[in-house]
Amino acid sequence: QLTMSLNSSAILNEENAQGTKRNTECLESLLQTPLSFQDNPLQQLQLASQEVLEKAKKSGRSKCPRCNSSRMFYCYTCFVPVETVPTKEIPTVKLPLKIDIIKHPNETDGKSTAVHAKLLAPDDVTIYKYPCIPEYEEKRHEIALIFPGPNSVSVKDIAFHLQKYTKKSVCASEDDCSREPVLKQAKIEPEEEKNSDECISSSRSEGTRLKKIIFIDSTWNQTNKIITDERLQGLLQIELKTRKTCFWRHQKGKPDTYLSTIEAIYYFLVDYHQEILKESYKGQYDNLLFFFSFMYTLIKDARCCAGKE
Repeated sequence: QLTMSLNSSAILNEENAQGTKRNTECLESLLQTPLSFQDNPLQQLQLASQEVLEKAKKSGRSKCPRCNSSRMFYCYTCFVPVETVPTKEIPTVKLPLKIDIIKHPNETDGKSTAVHAKLLAPDDVTIYKYPCIPEYEEKRHEIALIFPGPNSVSVKDIAFHLQKYTKKSVCASEDDCSREPVLKQAKIEPEEEKNSDECISSSRSEGTRLKKIIFIDSTWNQTNKIITDERLQGLLQIELKTRKTCFWRHQKGKPDTYLSTIEAIYYFLVDYHQEILKESYKGQYDNLLFFFSFMYTLIKDARCCAGKE
């Protein structure tokens, strides 16, 4: 019915043809826009005021205070806001874990959302450009890699799988595999409710021993070079299977569960907060999508008025 009304002669009259044409194109393109854009799951986020970004958008590009390059909102090479976006007006997020982002050398800096994490959680996020990455071998019992694959586990299963890694680490570090595993649980009888509670508590404790998460920042076609690097072998892999991307550069032919870097970080932390820390989520990490949600809206509006899908 809406489509019919858009094409009706009453609307497309000669008197206001130009203005109506623009409105028609905008509405029609909105109808043709992918479902994720129509639903806009980002609108429920508890975000800091984005007025500073609105002002910066109106004033246009500005200089990076470090390298003097002309940028919009932030410098994606220096990881700092531009001069028209005061740092004090940008929210900061404290994360429960440290995050390493391994960036593919051919990933275009200006198209990457990894910098959002560094801007908004500067104390907890480190970005490395491959092949310059840390050695994780000795810390594998407290590190996990976010990557979909045949051996990946869900967030809620981190505690169970991390126990195995911790036991292996204890055995290797003490060079004594004959003793009983430190984390071995006593047999639980049906009536021993206390022991059952202790087992659950221990499982949660293992989950909170996770100290660092690794994310790969690249196109999906570029990931093979990084994921097969020997320094990442043997790490617990986690897949975010229940989330769908809103990224405007989603790659054709890939599942909609393949998220942009900042989406993956955000959704992982939300799940970790609820599934592992067992705490109610009240928007603690929403500001990680401070820039992402703003750009999402800008691009949605631009697509609408340009008549593009």
